[in-house]
Amino acid sequence: MKIYWIHAQAPRRVLALVKHLGIEAELIEQDVVAGQMQRPDYTALNPNQKAPTLVDGDLVLWESTAIMAHLCIRAGSDLWPAHAPAEQVEVLRWLAWNDCHWAPAIDAHYFERIVKARFDLGEPDQEAMRGREADIAKYAAVLDGHLRGRDYVACGRLTIADFQLASMAVYWREADMPLQPYPHLVRWLDGLIRIPAWAEPWPDRPGP
Repeated sequence: MKIYWIHAQAPRRVLALVKHLGIEAELIEQDVVAGQMQRPDYTALNPNQKAPTLVDGDLVLWESTAIMAHLCIRAGSDLWPAHAPAEQVEVLRWLAWNDCHWAPAIDAHYFERIVKARFDLGEPDQEAMRGREADIAKYAAVLDGHLRGRDYVACGRLTIADFQLASMAVYWREADMPLQPYPHLVRWLDGLIRIPAWAEPWPDRPGP
């Protein structure tokens, strides 16, 4: 099994899951600046020219949600409830909510504060972040209310929904996301960071 990755939020959740489940895989970092994901050989695997991409025998998968589900099935893990349809529906609700509402609300802070600094893309755009504040307030309140009395987003246990929803928000302090007014959300994020694989998902890089 091979997983192509970059130092960004979607690969983060896949790599965390690989480490958490103890899955053996060849983890191949792509050089964003050098344009490795635009090369024909990579584009043949992932026409979106993004990461992560998984190659497992004849199977090629892109999109981190599908990759996480596949990894759980391979490992026999109920982080994706493959044999529990009602639980699948619950997890899918939050995966969809993330992609349609939560991620678009917090993505400006993540991009402007984290991605730009990581890839040397210039100074943060303050206006872009201010433009998301109303959506952050709306959807953070939804998630905070749901997490009242809960440690996890779905099914009463850790699932891939937690990794999906937390993958940008894990950087909320560094990114100055205005999440302080939402104590249940912050408690959930702080609880996840106590999972070793989530706290440090990145592969060890080889020395010079």
